Order: sequence, then structure tokens, then C-alpha cells
Amino acid sequence: MTIRFRDSRQARRRLYVEAVYPSGVLALLDKTAWVYSGMGLEVKDADFALRLGRLPAKEGVIRLYPGDVLQIWRRPIVGQPAGMDEEGQWHPARIACTLPEALAHAEPGQPIWFDDGKIGGRIEAVHDDRIEVRITHARPRGERLRAGKGINLPDTRIELPALTERDREVLPFVARHADMVGLSFVHRESDVDELLALLQQHTPPDRPLPGIVLKIETRRAFDNLPRLVLSAMQTDRAGVMIARGDLAIESGFERLAEVQEEVLWLCEAAHMPVIWATQVLETMARQGLPARAEISDAAMGQRAECIMLNKGPFIVEATRTLDDILRRMQDHQTKKRSLLRRLRVAEQTFA
Repeated sequence: MTIRFRDSRQARRRLYVEAVYPSGVLALLDKTAWVYSGMGLEVKDADFALRLGRLPAKEGVIRLYPGDVLQIWRRPIVGQPAGMDEEGQWHPARIACTLPEALAHAEPGQPIWFDDGKIGGRIEAVHDDRIEVRITHARPRGERLRAGKGINLPDTRIELPALTERDREVLPFVARHADMVGLSFVHRESDVDELLALLQQHTPPDRPLPGIVLKIETRRAFDNLPRLVLSAMQTDRAGVMIARGDLAIESGFERLAEVQEEVLWLCEAAHMPVIWATQVLETMARQGLPARAEISDAAMGQRAECIMLNKGPFIVEATRTLDDILRRMQDHQTKKRSLLRRLRVAEQTFA
């Protein structure tokens, strides 16, 4: 027996019934199909039709193409690709935002990015329960959006404190046990002041105050960097992380090189240590062989006090390579200043 249907992408598919049981049937599918609750099924040579029952909710992968519409809901829902709902109505792809307050000031026309800039779009409509985005940036063959990926709204005003309620709950434990605290999405001096006040309140007298690292990952944080650094200098254990992934999206990929240079200059003037982060030797950490441009990028990290590597199956090899690069560069560069050391290649030529 053959069961025919059109899946959520309107692709023609067939199910071949292999066995029949009291509770159902076992059928084989020879091609990938995207199915949904209530989908119509047509049995060959039969005068009746079937509909697929209610499927269990499952968080999957949504493939988005340029021109697609994506709904972002303010309430918790299970992400779904575009398709037919239970009433037989077509709906665009939909996801939920785990921090709906971030959408409070979203306006039509503003850009929005997903998954470190792999997918981009513009807000087309704002409703009480959701916003609708037209995808403008994705590969022609589509880009996969998985659950838990970040959302960036570079032109949207986001009035949220850097510390969440959960952060405040765990800070007493952190103050007793941690050596360093990273502050993500810091925007204002008050964010830094609040963190320092809570650490001073909960750190035992016999322990030094944990160090703090300001994670500079938004345009607003970059614009306020001088004030943030001055606030952080209330403690002698403070640093700055250049979170180049989010910062590139927020400030524009073309401007990232300029932005990171300005952060390095300002922090050097303030004697504030810097962490050079995001995608350093990432290809090598994941695949075992670095891209050529990654070597130059890692060498540029010599100007910071610390370089952060991402995890991967070849992280040990990536660490050794980074160590070799930095040892070679330390005689050429310190912070933003070139040391103008003697060049061996010139000595060999003119000896």
C-alpha cells in the first residue's frame, strides 16, 4: 500500500506501508519530508483520505532563505519552520525570544541579525505578541537557524540592566569562590557600579575581591567605553574583553578593525588589560589546520594581554600554535608599539 502526500515545503512524497499493527502501521519513506500535525495523506486506490495526528512538539532546525518571513514571538513557543497549522492555514517560520524585553523598542525598518551574523533581516511589522522579520541576508541555498542562537538588534534601544535577577541570586556564591567575573551586555557606568557593590557586599573579608571583565560586545558599550573603564578602575582588578563576534554585528563588519584598534588604544592609555576574543584559530581548533588569515589574526592578538581560544577537538594543537606565534611576535610588538627589532633577513643579506 502506498500513501501519498505533500509535505510542508509542498514537495511530493510517498510512504510505503511495510506492516500493519493494531495500534498503527509501519511505513518507509525514501526521501526526506517535513511533516506537520493535520497534514493530509492520500491512500492509493482508496476512496478515503487520512490526516496526520498531532505530532509531539520538538525544537528543530529552521532553514531560512532570502525573502522569507520569520515571526519572533514574545511568549514561549516551540520554533517551527514555515508550513500548515492544525487548521490548515499557512504560517511563516516562527521562533520565540527568551528575553522578550529586548523587543520592547523594536521598530519597523530596523536591522536584526541571528547566529553571529549568519542570518540577517529587517523588521517589517511589530505586534503586541510578536514581530515579523523579512530575511535579507542568507545564502541562496538557505541558512539553518538552530535553537539557542543569539539575536542582535544593533539599531534598537534596549533598556535592560546588565545583571539579571538570576545573576543577583548567584553572585553571593560567585563572590565566595570565583577569581573573576565577566559582565556581559554592559552598557552604563551604573552596570559596573552595581556589580562592584554586590561583590563588595558578598566577598568574605579573608578573600580578595574577584576581578571583573567588561565584555564589550555592543555599539552602545563601545560608545560608552571611556566611562565604563573609569567606573571599572574603582578596583585594581579589572579588564576589558573585545567580544569581536557580537561587536562586528553591532558596529558593522567593515568597521570592526577600526573599533578594535580604538579599544586597544584606550585601554592601553588606562593601563587596562585586554582580552582578544572570538574565532582566534577557530578553524584549527575545529579541524586541525588553520586558515592563512587566522595566523595573522592570532599575531595581532600579541597587542592584548590575553587571547581567548574557542573549544574544539584540536584545542591542544591550537594552543601550541598560538604559543609559537606569540613567542615569535613578542620581539616585534608590545601593545600598540612596534619594537623595530633588528631583522635577521636584512642582516643575512647585507652581512
